[in-house]
Amino acid sequence: MNLLLVAHGTRDPAGAVVTEAVAARVRAALGVRVAACYVDVRRPTPADALAGMPGPCVAVPMFLAAGYHVRVDVPAQLRGHPDVLLGETFGPDPLLVAAAAARLRGAGLRGGDAVVLAVAGSSDPCARADGALAARRLGRELGRPVTLATIATGGPRVADAVAGLRAAGAQRVAVASWLLAPGLFQRTLAGCGADAVAEPLAAHDAVVDLVLARYAAARAVTARTA
Repeated sequence: MNLLLVAHGTRDPAGAVVTEAVAARVRAALGVRVAACYVDVRRPTPADALAGMPGPCVAVPMFLAAGYHVRVDVPAQLRGHPDVLLGETFGPDPLLVAAAAARLRGAGLRGGDAVVLAVAGSSDPCARADGALAARRLGRELGRPVTLATIATGGPRVADAVAGLRAAGAQRVAVASWLLAPGLFQRTLAGCGADAVAEPLAAHDAVVDLVLARYAAARAVTARTA
């Protein structure tokens, strides 16, 4: 069964490079046809990709929160393709939380640092709940409180969260990136005033492992209901 990776899309070419890198690694692991597509900003769209990939297919949405795109846009763009089985999105999966912690340690996290989790942000309550869950899980992973902040909308901004922690007495503040790919949002973190800023999850092994897990779970559902 083929696999379609559905990403948000970005105007930054580096974002597409990351998505294609994940697709290449998953293709090598599964030995099936794997294509990447985007629901916004850039092509190929899901319809474009599926036109060149006939036959049964699992679609895995590569989103860190179950907002509008996951609940409405992706299903709508896949409608009319009965051979496509929509798998579970990424969300605040523990695999990715551990990867975000590893990225933050690699960026220079120290034992006494206050930590901020930078999410893209959304006005969608489901997406906001997923961001809050990711922050709680990261706190457990790191063994310290984690402050949730947004890059774009739906909550306190990252720079304000950093400044607030310093005002509360933090000597150093480290920012974990809850983003999948480089681009404008990641670049804005460079000026947030933190002492350490992690790289996005990108093509971390955990991202590849989670795609494989979502694909396997979708296929298992198909086998049980066949």
